[in-house]
Amino acid sequence: MTEKVRFTKMHGCGNDYIYVNMIENDIADPQATSIAWSDRHKGIGSDGLVLIDKSPVPEADFSMRIFNADGSEAMMCGNASRCIGKYLYERGLTDKTVIRLLTLSGIKTLQLHIIKNKVDTVTVDMGEPQLEDETLFIASRNPGYGTFVSMGNPHYVIFTDEVDQVGETGHLLEYHLAFPQRCNIEFAHVEADGSIRTRVWERGSGITEACGTGACATAVAAVLTGRAERTSRIVMDGGTLSIEWRKEDNHVYMTGPAEFVFDGEIDLAKLQTA
Repeated sequence: MTEKVRFTKMHGCGNDYIYVNMIENDIADPQATSIAWSDRHKGIGSDGLVLIDKSPVPEADFSMRIFNADGSEAMMCGNASRCIGKYLYERGLTDKTVIRLLTLSGIKTLQLHIIKNKVDTVTVDMGEPQLEDETLFIASRNPGYGTFVSMGNPHYVIFTDEVDQVGETGHLLEYHLAFPQRCNIEFAHVEADGSIRTRVWERGSGITEACGTGACATAVAAVLTGRAERTSRIVMDGGTLSIEWRKEDNHVYMTGPAEFVFDGEIDLAKLQTA
C-alpha cells in the first residue's frame, strides 16, 4: 500500500517551498524527502521542504521545521514563516491574526494583515540581530569587506556594484573557511531611490529568488555601514520586502507577501527512493 502525502506549494517573493501539515501527515525522513521533492526535474521543484506542526511548548501556537534543497536543516526562514501565517489562517487552522511560531532559532511572532478575509501581507518579528565579529575581509573576486549578521542563521553581506557575481562567488563564500557551518551570502547595492538591490546565495539551496532573513541581514548591514536608515526596501529577484530595525527594542521587523501556488498529493515512498 502506497503512502500518500498531501502538500501545498507556496512562495514568498519567489522563494518557493513545499509545505506539509504534519498534524495530518507523517514524513519519517524529511532530509531525503526534501532532496527528492525539491528536484526541479524529477520532483515537485522548490528551494526546500517546510513542516508545519503543533507546538510542543505552550509559549507558541505552532512550530516549523525547514529543510533546504540539499537536505540540510535550516534554523529559520523569513519567507517561509510568512507563508505559514497565510497557510494557518486561510486553511482554517487558526483564527488568530497574531501567531507565535516556534523555530529552531526561537519563537517568532507573526502579525497577519487581513483584507477581505485573506492574508495580504505578514509582518514577522525576527528578533535581534547578532553582530559578533560583524566586519570580515575575505579575499576573493571583488567582495572586499563584508558584514556578518546572524538573524537566527548566518549571513555575510557584501555591498558591491557587481551583484550579479552571486552565481560565481556565492558558492565559494558559502564554503569559505571563515564559515565552518557554511553561510548565506548576499550581494547588495544601494540604488538612487534608496532601495537596496540584493541578490542571494542561500546555504544549501544556491541562488534563490529571495531570502527573508537575508533581507533583514542586508538592512542591518546597511545601517551598520552608514548606507541606509533603519527602514529599508530590499529589492530581490522575486520581489520586495520592507525591513525595519527598530531602535526601541533592537528587533528587526520584516513585512512582505505570501502566495499559494498549488496543492497536490505525492506517493511518499516513490519519491524518497527516486
